[in-house]
Amino acid sequence: MAKYFDVHPENPQRRTISNVADSIRSGALIAYPTDSCFALGCQLGSRSGIDRIRSIRNLDDRHHFTLVCQNFSQLGQFVHVDNDVFRAIKAATPGSYTFILPATKEVPRQLLHPKKKTVGVRIPDHVVTQALLAEIGEPLLSSTLLLPDEEEPMTQGWEIKERLDHVVDAVIDSGDCGTEPTTVIDFSGDGVEIVRRGAGDPARFE
Repeated sequence: MAKYFDVHPENPQRRTISNVADSIRSGALIAYPTDSCFALGCQLGSRSGIDRIRSIRNLDDRHHFTLVCQNFSQLGQFVHVDNDVFRAIKAATPGSYTFILPATKEVPRQLLHPKKKTVGVRIPDHVVTQALLAEIGEPLLSSTLLLPDEEEPMTQGWEIKERLDHVVDAVIDSGDCGTEPTTVIDFSGDGVEIVRRGAGDPARFE
């Protein structure tokens, strides 16, 4: 059964966040809220976590996983960002955007798009997520909690606990969460491509 953590949305309980972080370091797969919608997350190098996310969401090897980063200095360790792209991303973060960029050697091979060698990165504007990232000290490997054959992610922590009780290890609930995934912007090609229109306003990249 999944552990259920009720976390204050504005003042996350430090002890609770520390307990969740310890679970992640021990290999746990969690469901957690972000500034767009709930996501699945695990430790960066967790092969079993990756396999479990693929199984829950029925994903193939072309799916772009996302590294949810605390800040720009962390993000810069895992992707190559030139000056123009840096300015564009800086102006839009923290926020509900995921950016696809060429990965550095710090990114485990199993996370990369098999042909493009790219990975998704984002910096969320969410108090609880930021507290967790600060406690872990590294990005969370994540994917939107969108189940196969469903059009919208689940929005309630208790519902996620009921439905995914035996496939995740913990659920963090800090109140209502949005229903729209992030807007995904691909900077890995010659131009800028809006891959998915979501919670972040795509107009700034058009």
